[in-house]
Amino acid sequence: MRIGLCTAASIPDLDRVARWGLRAWQWMRFADSPAGPDHREWKPFVEELAAASAARGLRLSAIGAWYANALDPAQTERARAVLRRAIEVAGALGVKTVSAFAGGVIRWRLHPRGGQPVVEELETHLPALLEFWEPLAREAADRGVRLAFENCPQGIWYLPVMNYNSFGRPAFWERFFDATRCTNLGLEWDPSHLICQQIDPVANLRKFGTRVFHVHARDARVNRTLLAAYGPCHPGVTEHRVPGLGEADWAEIIRLLLACGYDSDLNIEGRHDPVYRDHPPSAGPPLAGQTWEEVGVQIARRTLERYVPLETP
Repeated sequence: MRIGLCTAASIPDLDRVARWGLRAWQWMRFADSPAGPDHREWKPFVEELAAASAARGLRLSAIGAWYANALDPAQTERARAVLRRAIEVAGALGVKTVSAFAGGVIRWRLHPRGGQPVVEELETHLPALLEFWEPLAREAADRGVRLAFENCPQGIWYLPVMNYNSFGRPAFWERFFDATRCTNLGLEWDPSHLICQQIDPVANLRKFGTRVFHVHARDARVNRTLLAAYGPCHPGVTEHRVPGLGEADWAEIIRLLLACGYDSDLNIEGRHDPVYRDHPPSAGPPLAGQTWEEVGVQIARRTLERYVPLETP
């Protein structure tokens, strides 16, 4: 298990990962890279990238392929092409995991009393999710690749409200995993999304740990005073934080991951902490122009590395 960073695939990005003392990375924004399906000749870029990563002592943990709604008819064809190419690239590189949002079927009706649009629960569309993902899972299995769904709710207030990602709710994980026979469909697990929903990440991991294929190392904090006064649907009640500044029990999380046989890395997902990130000049005082993402990453790295076993030669 190594500590790494979610980042784009370029030499400057890999230099940054190494410079910050990290030893792994997740390839984000794959679809727009020179390895995406818009490029027929992808192998030279991938070979160069793999060599550059190895030269810096870095391990590519996972390929982040599609963080949108593959079940939206306007996106489905493109999503399938991106995922198939990501699976092909992962197989060629020996990378075990391709990650994505599971998505959901969006259907709505007008409420008869209020006249407002009401979106059906995404959990009602399990057959459509299986129809899209299981064929891809079988293709991935043939290449030794797993598909991992991130549990980001993609709704307002960091909650699964008016969202499009069915895997934002653990109740749906149960239904999905009970319904599929594809054992290479699992989770890209992020405890911050659980904390924002008042879910205990440790208890959740005890239940679903064997389905965790990749981990986003991100934390969150709940402002209990605001929660008690205004409820969960209020700005500022929940905030994403870097590991070490939130509520996640990383000592127990890492212990449980090891106990479950977790075989990947902890990739820090920066840029979300309200303070420890790079702020554009337009951010306004007092944070305008401050470049603090590296500070946040170092806080996260020092927090996590205390609990990660040293690698043996």
